[in-house]
Amino acid sequence: MDRLSRLLAFFLALVALPLASALKFDINAVPQHDGDKYERCIRNFVAKEQLVVVTAIVDGYRGDGQTLNMHIRDAMGNDYGRPKDVYGENRYAFTSHADSAFDVCFQNILTASHTTMNPSRHIELDIDIGADAKDWSAVQASEKLKPVEAELRRLEEVVGEIVGEMDYLRGREQKLRDTNESTNERVKWFAFGTMGMLVGLGAWQVVYLRAYFRSKHLI
Repeated sequence: MDRLSRLLAFFLALVALPLASALKFDINAVPQHDGDKYERCIRNFVAKEQLVVVTAIVDGYRGDGQTLNMHIRDAMGNDYGRPKDVYGENRYAFTSHADSAFDVCFQNILTASHTTMNPSRHIELDIDIGADAKDWSAVQASEKLKPVEAELRRLEEVVGEIVGEMDYLRGREQKLRDTNESTNERVKWFAFGTMGMLVGLGAWQVVYLRAYFRSKHLI
């Protein structure tokens, strides 16, 4: 029983590891007219109606000559927010409207002359999706769950998301296979039609040339 407990604890610890640690990077301040050109975006994929929590920790302070703006959007044209003048720790939550890739973009605008060379802001970005985006401590407190029960609930949702993603990928693979088969069928009949037209054109040319040469008494 002690061995089983250790194996269970190891499995829970392995699954409980974050799928991706926070992404850390610097973004230089640029003039307003170069903001779009030097925009930096982080892309991720989300399924429809999934909870997404974006946490951004930005150094600096308001009035330091830099203005960091964010833009959260997806590839389908949905806009999830445009926070302005971001600094400190910020958290933004939204529910996705479609199965699509979404971008978290940053622009660092230089708003005043700066004494230091290449002024920049340091960003720590963390994106949680689905079960990882939920506040499980709050769920545990509201539903009066034991820590193990809360962890099992989280694992159940994670497994459900994995199964849903596999079903989505299976559906996509089936659509692609049907498209490939349909394309192959059309290409086959197009090839047959082209060959028939070429044979017919060749036969017509032979008949026409024979008639022409006979009319000229060449044969």
